[in-house]
Amino acid sequence: MNLRSIDLNLIPVFDAIFTEGKLTRAAERLAMSQPAMSNALARLRATVDDPLFIRTARGMVPTPRAKQMAGPIRQALNLIHNTLQQNTEFDFSDSTRTFSIAVEDYGEAVIIPPLMDWLTRAAPGIQTRIWPGRSRAVREELRNGMVDLAVDYFRLEGQGFRSTHLMTDELVSMVRKDHPLIGETLSLDQYVTLPHVVLAQNAPMVDRELTRRGLTRNRALQVPHFISMPLIVKSTDFICTLPRRMASVYMEHFPVKILASPIDFPKIPIYLVWSDAVGTDPGHQWLRDSLHSLCQRL
Repeated sequence: MNLRSIDLNLIPVFDAIFTEGKLTRAAERLAMSQPAMSNALARLRATVDDPLFIRTARGMVPTPRAKQMAGPIRQALNLIHNTLQQNTEFDFSDSTRTFSIAVEDYGEAVIIPPLMDWLTRAAPGIQTRIWPGRSRAVREELRNGMVDLAVDYFRLEGQGFRSTHLMTDELVSMVRKDHPLIGETLSLDQYVTLPHVVLAQNAPMVDRELTRRGLTRNRALQVPHFISMPLIVKSTDFICTLPRRMASVYMEHFPVKILASPIDFPKIPIYLVWSDAVGTDPGHQWLRDSLHSLCQRL
């Protein structure tokens, strides 16, 4: 189908009929006469080779083809509207936009669940797509628009990017509730002696701090994600170190307990990152502000 041969004025006609369910109300919505609306529908039917809407006593009932078209057409109209109205306020309560957010384990466990709970109540039409927050790929995904926002441990500034500080967390230790050697406190000797389940990455913060003190821990098991840690710890004598808010989430679902680490590790900053290309978009501004406000309450 040659797009240049299509009357794009028919697109809002389709959306109005689908939304209103009656030709009369659709015509009023677009400030068109009834004959003009009927004529536009006839041309739309010919364009897609489908009746699209069947006239019944209940109004214009969409065909399966019309139902298939409705979602993408509504998203396209929203995108065009938002693009041309950059300086208007974003109506989140009525929006059907889709936002893509790149997060690692921390964001997935700590930030996304309360965000989704709030969005379903405040902006039920908005859809969210979660991408893996791979640091090496996130720049390109932000730059090409595949990802709208990224939650990361590192600030990204310059070269077309912006960042804002969302929250700060601290490292704690976690063992199973009935650990035979650990009570309500954890000594430094116990910490460096017990077998650890650790993230499979080079020189993490914990090991750097231990090295500064001339210490090493027993890195008995390396895993790719934080979520593996409570699954291992709950049924073994292993210990793990992770951010406090993540540990609190896991403690709600697994028989584990949180302990203060015997070393004063540096705090962990969490940042929100986005591309300059979407910096002034009202929808992005709303989502960034909402995320920031949400994280301040966590």
